[in-house]
Amino acid sequence: MVKWRYHHVYSCEGNAMERLYYENPYLKSFMCTVVSCETGKKGYEVVLNQTAFYPEGGGQPADTGTLGDVRVLDVHEKDGRIIHYTDGPLTVGSVVEGLIDWHRRFDHMQQHTGEHILSGLIHSHFGYNNVGFHLGDEEVTIDFDGVLTPEEVQEMETEANSKIYENLPVRVFYPDEDELKSLTYRSKKELTGAVRIVEVPGADVCACCGTHVEQTGEIGCIKVTSFIHYKGGVRMTMVCGYRALEDYRRKQQEAVKISNLLSAKIFEIGAAVEKLKEENGAKAFKIAGLYRELFAAWAKEYPESSQRLLVWKNDLAPNQLREFCTILCQEKKGRIVLVCSEKDGTFQYALGSAEDDMRALSKDLNGRLEGRGGGSPRLAQGTFRAPKEAVEAAFWEE
Repeated sequence: MVKWRYHHVYSCEGNAMERLYYENPYLKSFMCTVVSCETGKKGYEVVLNQTAFYPEGGGQPADTGTLGDVRVLDVHEKDGRIIHYTDGPLTVGSVVEGLIDWHRRFDHMQQHTGEHILSGLIHSHFGYNNVGFHLGDEEVTIDFDGVLTPEEVQEMETEANSKIYENLPVRVFYPDEDELKSLTYRSKKELTGAVRIVEVPGADVCACCGTHVEQTGEIGCIKVTSFIHYKGGVRMTMVCGYRALEDYRRKQQEAVKISNLLSAKIFEIGAAVEKLKEENGAKAFKIAGLYRELFAAWAKEYPESSQRLLVWKNDLAPNQLREFCTILCQEKKGRIVLVCSEKDGTFQYALGSAEDDMRALSKDLNGRLEGRGGGSPRLAQGTFRAPKEAVEAAFWEE
């Protein structure tokens, strides 16, 4: 297998700084000389003569690890320099060993290369552009400027995984000016100077500054976990490699739990849940009817009146408070009716009237009783945090 690697040296405070993550993205350790170490807002800011730590950029997070005895917490590029943010100082001129958090680095390589394949295939099949990319701690988020159907997403996912099974070489190269002009590649912006191109044969050609695997087989698997319509296009989340394995394990564990709870085979839990939902819906409908009968019976306990009516009933849900209050108003049990139910140290309430506007009264009571809520002219709902005696005093006050 031919490996395309290029040696790049950048100016670093008068010294030559080598970006080893481009020379060899599989480098796990390296020796370096400390060029400078200054105190900054994020701890210590260290510059080296060469580094294998990838700085945050292009949607890919920075590497972490250690330099000598200190931890590297973050890495950024600033004015052509690679700044390593550490939790301790290093002596200028000293030679230290850098150790990359390889699990994190390889995870990023899997995710980023997988994103290239999926984005490239969607671009070639539909002409849509990747207009947003974020490699997060749990998933990769991609925004496309066109709409896809679920069937199309599944087709692209299947084809992307076929590129993995082919174990294709991932080529990273810097074309010269003439070659670049004749090259068709994806890029979010116009580029000048040395352009770094990442190519997956038959899948993608893209300008990119990230780290990638050398063979597509190292990605392991690409799985789209969700997609939604977003700003005229779609926002897609995906996982690759070890993340895809962990995602499957978690979902498998949850599916087994549900399967056991429902006493259903694991591939029949959807139908079992639908059946349970229907049964619960029928029960809820029956219970609601029984509550209506109960509220009607309760309402008969109160005479018709043109005065205010305050009723305390425990263990009523907000919708039940609303329904009971409405029945009391309809049957003219009070010109203004307040029904309260205690829950977790607060009082949920429904305030109604068949004649008066409740919005102003609800606002007034909320202000006096540490309450929240509102509603329509005939019915308001919310909560009071004041004691029961305070609620009674405020309501009866004309």
